[in-house]
Amino acid sequence: MSLFNPDKLYVEFRDGVTSTGPINLRRHTLTYSDITADLFLTIGLKFSRDKITFMRDEVLGKWTKHGGSYVYNVYVDLDIDGQFTQTVAAKRNDIYRRELPFAIQAIRYGDRRLFHSYPTLNNSSIIVHFQSIFPPLNKVENWGTFANQF
Repeated sequence: MSLFNPDKLYVEFRDGVTSTGPINLRRHTLTYSDITADLFLTIGLKFSRDKITFMRDEVLGKWTKHGGSYVYNVYVDLDIDGQFTQTVAAKRNDIYRRELPFAIQAIRYGDRRLFHSYPTLNNSSIIVHFQSIFPPLNKVENWGTFANQF
């Protein structure tokens, strides 16, 4: 992925979701083609499991309400429920950490009308869940806000 190119992003809105709402229950599924370098963002009320390939390099995101404000939660699966060794999971962790800023930028750009309709979302915390069965890799981190990412 490396650099985000808006021309390589394809966005699909599923039933129950428009470019401006709702925020609650909104789910993002971002997948990537290693062959074409295209990004595919599906926005719906559920994660788009049908878009997830055997490579399992997707980035999932969802909004949750915390107190009076929204938090954006990002989920990446490092070892696919133990299908990979810790060495492979650590390599996937390195790749996700390198590429995740561009993935977040792609999600923000692909859903820009929502952010335009609700500018306070730019100040929402981004909480990244690195999911792994290996304790050193299984982490939850605050990655700042959309406003300070770009």
